[in-house]
Amino acid sequence: MSRKSTGAFLVILLLSMAAGGVVGAADDPYDAARAKMVREIEDDARRTSERIGKTALDPRVMEIMARVPRHEFVPAAERTYAYENRPLPIGYGQTISQPYIVAVMTDLLEVGSESTVLEVGTGSGYQAAILAEYVRSVYSIEIIEELAESAAERLKRLGYDNVRVRTGDGYHGWKEHAPFDGIVVTAAAGHIPPPLLDQLKPGGRMIIPVGGPFFVQQLMLVEKDEQGKTRTRQILPVAFVPLTGGH
Repeated sequence: MSRKSTGAFLVILLLSMAAGGVVGAADDPYDAARAKMVREIEDDARRTSERIGKTALDPRVMEIMARVPRHEFVPAAERTYAYENRPLPIGYGQTISQPYIVAVMTDLLEVGSESTVLEVGTGSGYQAAILAEYVRSVYSIEIIEELAESAAERLKRLGYDNVRVRTGDGYHGWKEHAPFDGIVVTAAAGHIPPPLLDQLKPGGRMIIPVGGPFFVQQLMLVEKDEQGKTRTRQILPVAFVPLTGGH
């Protein structure tokens, strides 16, 4: 999408917001903050265009980012900062990811309305909510029981009925519902987990940060071709909490 068309999208988006369309009720006090967040994500996408391979993210992803209420997925004490383009703490040593990174990871999956996606690392449920607006089904695994339970309750309250959350070690995936059209991992692994590769459908994509907690991590795009062979590409340097579990 060209810079000109990106600008046109923002104009349409802002008009929709004023009319109480895309992002909810016209009196939503967070409308302006969400619109500002969208502009910042678009600016970041242009600045990192060489790394992500495009100058603008999928308009469908941007519309969803402008609609999903991020303030519902952060603790009450952090709501003032909910639409700042940065990660925020959600308790238990975990964070909700930077909106730009959430948008990039969703965009790079290249999934559609009939897709089934696995998420490893539910956290507060924000990435799952973004995906739920984009695909048919989301299966999300969270190793911290308290976060899994609160995320499941939150997603249900907000009407995301196409998301299933369970407590478990995401390294091993969710074999009962495999194969998946896309897999997104929201915690850094020391390597790409073989069980996740096995559960990725031929033609599917996985987005995963790889690296140690005290070193530079790389957001990796993993693609599996129709013959089952995989190839990887580094996208961006990132900083995620580590993937934990028995592995």
